[in-house]
Amino acid sequence: MLRKLKFILVLVCLPFFFSSCFEIIEEITLRPDGSGDMTITINLSQSKTKVASIMLMDSINGYRVPTKQTIQREINEAVADLKKMPGISNVKSTADFTNYIGTITFSFKEVANINNISKKILEAQKIKTSNVSTYTYNKATTTFSREYKYNASAKSEFNKLKKEDKEVFKTATYTSIYRFPTTIVKHSNPLAKVSKSQKAVMQKCSVMDLINGKTSVTNIVQLSK
Repeated sequence: MLRKLKFILVLVCLPFFFSSCFEIIEEITLRPDGSGDMTITINLSQSKTKVASIMLMDSINGYRVPTKQTIQREINEAVADLKKMPGISNVKSTADFTNYIGTITFSFKEVANINNISKKILEAQKIKTSNVSTYTYNKATTTFSREYKYNASAKSEFNKLKKEDKEVFKTATYTSIYRFPTTIVKHSNPLAKVSKSQKAVMQKCSVMDLINGKTSVTNIVQLSK
């Protein structure tokens, strides 16, 4: 069932065709009972003119450029598969081929459902990695956590890429935004910033820093009861 669950991978791989900047945004909105919503966005809008030109080509840098129809088909198949996963509902997606922004959103019954999605996507693509984040929420202590353990294999795999492919990541950024139903008492990551409302925390970093292990996105967030 999950062999066609490629939405995120399709969007993440798109920048490989272009020596241009892109942004990955991960958003989680948590409810008091531990359920919530998640949105993943791949934004190539800053290079939309160049991307549009490349999309007219058959291939570049040894890669076959996917057509809009192919990308949309993969997205539709991914949505259909996500809808079948336990604890996941309200799956929706958008594909803006004018600004080149793709999103997928869904609701989860409990935070652990997010971990299952990441695992299944990687298993479906036969990708072995120890860099997958683990998300947890303890309702008794109202503690939300994201644990990310850096593994040097990420850098090793990056070093195997062609020079032109490595260029893609130089200006790429990753942003995480977590919103909560109550105020944040404290959080463990000094690079993360709390909103004025005290109900959201954000961290933005370079994808290269993640690859090289220079930045940690692990964060334990203690919420008020």
